[in-house]
Amino acid sequence: MNEGYFVYILASRRNTVLYTGVTSNLMQRVWQHKQGLLEGFTKKYNVNKLVYFERFQDIKEAIQREKCIKRWKRSWKEDLIAKLNPDWNDLYTEQIDEVPASAGMTG
Repeated sequence: MNEGYFVYILASRRNTVLYTGVTSNLMQRVWQHKQGLLEGFTKKYNVNKLVYFERFQDIKEAIQREKCIKRWKRSWKEDLIAKLNPDWNDLYTEQIDEVPASAGMTG
């Protein structure tokens, strides 16, 4: 699950706030958001529910996709999320079992 690069969308608990990011280690990054270890927007607005992600082999493609999604209207982002995750479940809890113990999620 941790190979490649990921564009991801996080939502607040009631799905009122969305955040789009890019990372090379999705599970670790989401864990950091959940623990409040990353200063800024997601910590301030308690945005830490993983509702969408895409995997890329090329970091340049991932960054380009992230920038593209960030420019989208909210309704387009909602449609994108709904295609993969219609109930807006926290995908982190579904994916965490796949992360090896050596993933380094200690902060």
